[in-house]
Parts: sequence; structure tokens; C-alpha cells
Amino acid sequence: MKKVKFDISTTHIIMLSFLIAVFIGSLLLSLPISTSDGTAVQYIDALFTATTSICVTGLVTLPTFSTWSVFGQVIILIMIQIGGLGIVAIMSGILISFNRRFGLKDRILLQDAFNLSSLSGIVRFLKKVLAGTFIVEGSGALLYMTVFIPEYGLKGIWISVFNAVSAFCNAGIDIMSEDSLCPYVLNPMVNFVTSLMVILGGIGYIVWWDVIRVARYFPEKKCRCFSLLSLHSKLALTTTAILLVLGTAGFFAFEYHNPLTIGNLSFLEKLQVSFFQSMTTRTAGFASVPQQYLTNPSAVFSLFLMFIGGSPVGTAGGVKTVTMAVLMYSALAAIQNRQEVSLFKRRISRQAVSKAVAVVTVSFMIMFISMILLSVVTNADIIDIAYETVSATATVGLTRNLTSSLNSWGKIIIIITMYLGRVGPISLLIAFNTKKNKSNIIKDPVEEISIG
Repeated sequence: MKKVKFDISTTHIIMLSFLIAVFIGSLLLSLPISTSDGTAVQYIDALFTATTSICVTGLVTLPTFSTWSVFGQVIILIMIQIGGLGIVAIMSGILISFNRRFGLKDRILLQDAFNLSSLSGIVRFLKKVLAGTFIVEGSGALLYMTVFIPEYGLKGIWISVFNAVSAFCNAGIDIMSEDSLCPYVLNPMVNFVTSLMVILGGIGYIVWWDVIRVARYFPEKKCRCFSLLSLHSKLALTTTAILLVLGTAGFFAFEYHNPLTIGNLSFLEKLQVSFFQSMTTRTAGFASVPQQYLTNPSAVFSLFLMFIGGSPVGTAGGVKTVTMAVLMYSALAAIQNRQEVSLFKRRISRQAVSKAVAVVTVSFMIMFISMILLSVVTNADIIDIAYETVSATATVGLTRNLTSSLNSWGKIIIIITMYLGRVGPISLLIAFNTKKNKSNIIKDPVEEISIG
């Protein structure tokens, strides 16, 4: 009798690892010990919370600070950390600590988990990522303590640690109030630390090490340091800076006279809140102003920023800054009738352009289908539904007060959307592609078609 051989790819392993982590987390959160009053929550809410934690999204059906006990909050924080770094990275780090030798399969799995293009130095890269993560999170927690310890006493230590991990992992979950960071809308330290942590987590680890590498040459080549960066770093940094500036300017203009958000603040305070809103829409999920009070132009602008998200090989979600930059420049090249896409005097491979198209297309399909399904099961305004689905797809976590009012079907739709958004469009395409990639000896004939 012929044995059945199961061919499980690294992509399948990564997707399954997220599912298993969500399932285990949901079981732990469904225990009475996980809640503050000792009464078990409905399993659908435990599953939703586990999914939003592992997928570092931040949408919650129950208030985190009042629903969960310290045990439940610890479980949530562990899931956020696992979701931010990736389950494969966490497990690989544990194995490295036990001096386990990494084989080729282990390295390939780690490469796919970080979406890297090379196996070279993959173990060293992981060690730097783990060390860098805990240094940044630890520094953020210490800075948070200057605000939260005077306000909450010793409990402020736990709040600071929780917030630091949540901010770095772009999760947007806090344990202070039901209103996210709205009570700290004008607190400079909370705003600064949160923004710094979110940007560092979302810019991507590749950019970290590239900037550190180039910084060594700063005394000698002050004006040429940017040119020494890799193309990836240039795109990530430039696009991030442009989106932050455009976002700040957009929210400042659209909300300037809105008394429910920044209308009653001073000029500098308006700039501060506008920058925070621009930053948090890039998959952070913390809110310093109630999102349901934003003007329609601001809400639509937020959808655009949320969909793009952060940068690759980091803790942020969305289709990513580099993806959008490649897509925009490829569109510009097509308009100018150029065959090659060039950025910073470097050509972009056609494979990269095709991958960018695939990522944006699949992400848009997930978002659009989720939006339609959620419209079927809820009577909310379309702008609120769009906000919810884009936020779930891009793993942002911002909501216009819709999440807590979702029925069971709505929760299931958002759970699936968050999971699909976290594992990523490329992983989905690879996972469902069962055909072997074989080059044809005889190629199909080319025929021209009309586009646009």
C-alpha cells in the first residue's frame, strides 16, 4: 500500500502556527481566571481577543483594562509579543538559546517568516532582531514609567511594560481606559514615546541595521550618508517621511475647525495631535482623539493611510510603504512609456513589480469582500464599516465605535479578516497555489489587448 506523503511548505507552517497560537490563546482567555470578575467570557469574545492580539491589530469587543485580570493581560501581552515578532522567530530564538544547531530547513523557515531574500546571515539577523526588540521595548517602558508610575503607583510599571510592547508591535492595545490614549492627547511624553516606538517597530529591521551601518561613515561623509543606504531603506524612509508629513498636514487642515477633535486646541497642540493621528493610522491603532468624531475627509484619508501601513520586515501591517512606492513608480513608468522602473538610480526587477501588484490586489479583495459581508450583517454607516474592515485587513486597530457592537457574525468576519491580513497576501497566494512551477518548453503566443 502506497503511503500518502504530505508536502507542507514553510508558508503552510507559518500560517498554521498563527492558527494554533490563536486557538491556544482563546482557550486560556476563556478561563474564569483570565477575567477580572472571575466570570468566563463568551468564547467568541475570547477568540476575537486572541486573534486581535496574535495579529497585532487592536480591535477589541471587550475593554481590555476592565475585562481581563492580570493573568488575562499577561496572556494578551505574550500573544502581542509573539504576533509582533512572529511565532517562528520566537521559537527559533528559544532554540538558539539552547545552542541548537540550525539546519537548512530551519533557515528557510526563518527566511520565509521574515520575508527575506537571502539565507546569508539569517541566524545572526534573528539574534540582532531579538536583542534590538527587547532593548527598544525596555527603553520605551522606562520612559513610560515617568508618566504612569506617578499616576498609577506601582501598577504604572505593568502599564508601562504593556504599553511599550503594544506600541512597538503596532498592536494598539492598552490597559488604561476604554478611550485608548484620548486622556493623554496633549501629554508630550506619552505622545513622543508612543510615536517613537510605533515608528521604530513599523520601519522594519532591515532599515535599522542599514542605518546603523551607514551611521559609521557619518563623520567622513556627512552629506552622502543617504546615498550609501540600500534601495530598500531609501524607499522605506522616504515613503514613511512623506506619508507622515502629508498625513499631519491633511488632518490639520481637515480637523482645524472641528470642536470634537482639535478645533479648540492651540496651533501647536493641533499640530501635535495631527501628527499622532497620521502616525497611528500607519497600523499603530492607538487613538488620541475619538475616531467617530473625525470629519468625512479625515476618515477617508485615514482609510488610505491604514491601507498602506508600515514597512516590510517589521511589526507593522498594511500593504507596506515599499510596495506602494514600487507600484506608484511602475504606474508612472507605464504612463511615460518606459520599459524599466527606476528609483534612486536603481532598476526595480519585474518580479518585484509583479509582487507589489499581487499584494495590493489581494489585500484590496480581502478588504472589499469583508466590507460587503459586514454590510450584510450590520446596519452601521458605510464609512464605519469601511473603517472597520480596512483597519482589520491592515491590522491597524482603529475603529469608529463599531467593534464593540458587532454581532456574532460580524465578529467572525472581522476575525477572519484580521487573520488573513496578518498572514499576508503573498502567503495566501503561495498556500493555495498547488501547481508546481514548471517552465514550459513551448510558450503560449502573445496577443495584444487594450488596457485602461
